[in-house]
Amino acid sequence: MLNRCLPGSLNRREFSASLLAAPWALSLASPALAAATVGQAAPDFSATDTTGKTRKLSDYKGKLVVLEWTNPGCPFVQKHYNGNMQGLQKEFAAKGVVWLAINSTETSHGDYLAPAKLAGWLGEKQAAPTALLMDESGKIGQLYGAKTTPHMYIVSPQGRLIYAGGIDSIASAREDDIKTATNYVRQGLSEALGGKTLSVASSRAYGCSIKYKA
Repeated sequence: MLNRCLPGSLNRREFSASLLAAPWALSLASPALAAATVGQAAPDFSATDTTGKTRKLSDYKGKLVVLEWTNPGCPFVQKHYNGNMQGLQKEFAAKGVVWLAINSTETSHGDYLAPAKLAGWLGEKQAAPTALLMDESGKIGQLYGAKTTPHMYIVSPQGRLIYAGGIDSIASAREDDIKTATNYVRQGLSEALGGKTLSVASSRAYGCSIKYKA
């Protein structure tokens, strides 16, 4: 897979300009969602995972569920899969949280990976989602208004959408920014597990645009 690394010598202004010029240019999604709305019931869905097993969101009622839109070819996903995303998955799996990664890349796009290759990528990265779901039609992504990879959602045990937006507060593909960013997913899950209302229920998602079927 082509590893589109970012030059370490770019300053922040040059880096921002390079994002706009790049073919995978940074996409900033609006916090507002067309179908799935924070505070309302999370739309149910059914999809096949990379092992061929059918998964339904409603099967996990009674548990906190994370929905993570992903695409291994995206530099913003690569940033977080250098340990950050896997750490979150493992940390909260140990606390009973269900983690569903979703790939909505259409089959004709160069970034598309068949289920076996996606499963291989998960293994290489030592990732630990509960499942990685195939959404080649884009129906689930469009149902949730997902715009970027990554785009993150948290569903409460009661089936309500309680968070939608970015994984953290710094919209960049620089791995160094992870340590100084506020991780909205960790913060939200920790608050929800503690029975608290989320202090940040929505934020602007950032990353590569999802390669939806035309």
